[in-house]
Order: sequence, then structure tokens, then C-alpha cells
Amino acid sequence: MAPEQVPDSAWSSRYRGATVQDLEPPAALSLTPTDSISVALMSAFERDYTHLTIVDSKTRALLGYISIPNLQSLLKAGRVRPEDPLSAAMTRFQRRGKAYRVITMETPLELLEDFFRDGTPGGPWRQNFAVVTDDKRRFVLGVATVQDLEEFVKRRPA
Repeated sequence: MAPEQVPDSAWSSRYRGATVQDLEPPAALSLTPTDSISVALMSAFERDYTHLTIVDSKTRALLGYISIPNLQSLLKAGRVRPEDPLSAAMTRFQRRGKAYRVITMETPLELLEDFFRDGTPGGPWRQNFAVVTDDKRRFVLGVATVQDLEEFVKRRPA
């Protein structure tokens, strides 16, 4: 497979060859669809995470994710309860349609930014986070967020 073309961005001069690994994303915390919403909230709070990945309990295949701010809104609106399983509130990854873009620790930050902007250079953020996996997509290694990228840029002079 040929390497992906690295897009140019307003922040490219600050990336200077940096990759997702340079963001130092924390290790992923993956739960299963049968885990309770209260377990997800407690786990996210303990680690200060905003997104948790959801995997199949047997195969560990990535099924989707939970956005903690969204989960809190669902709880406040009474649409879910703390004892409900995560399957009641999780966002499932689409298996069809748009091609899955693999984000690894070696992915250049220009490509990560392009992923967040959904391919529109300088456009609005369309994705809030990226699941970081190994290159064969067997293991979830972490989660990188738009905030991680913004903080990285703030720390690097132009």
C-alpha cells in the first residue's frame, strides 16, 4: 500500500515531522456494550477521558465509542439511566459507506488534522477524536482528540 499524500495546512510548519505519538495520547480504555453507564462515567472521570472505545467482549473488535459529554446529556434528559448497558447510549461505527481511515502512532499530524477536518484544508473540525490503532487495526492503542492537536500546536513556535 502506497503512503498517503500528506496535505499542507496552516499548522504544517509547526508539526515539523511530528506524528500522533508526539501527542502522547493516553492508553485507551475500552469497555464492552454490556458494561453499565455508571462504570463508563466512573472510569472516564478517574482518567479525565472524554471518549471511551467500546469493543466486543469476545473478539475485542472495535464496535463504537461513548462520548462522555453526550452521555451526560442523555442522563440529564432521562433517556438513559446509570444502570443501563452502554449499548443503549453508544455510537456504533458504520461498517459500510465511507472508507475507514487507519490512524496509528506513526500517522503524521498533517494527516490527523486532515482526518479531523474531514479532508477540507482549513475547514471546520468535523471529527472530535480519532481512535489510534496498530497498523493492522487489531489493537486500540489510544484516542487522540482535536484538543490534543490544538495543545501541541500552542506549545510549538511557528
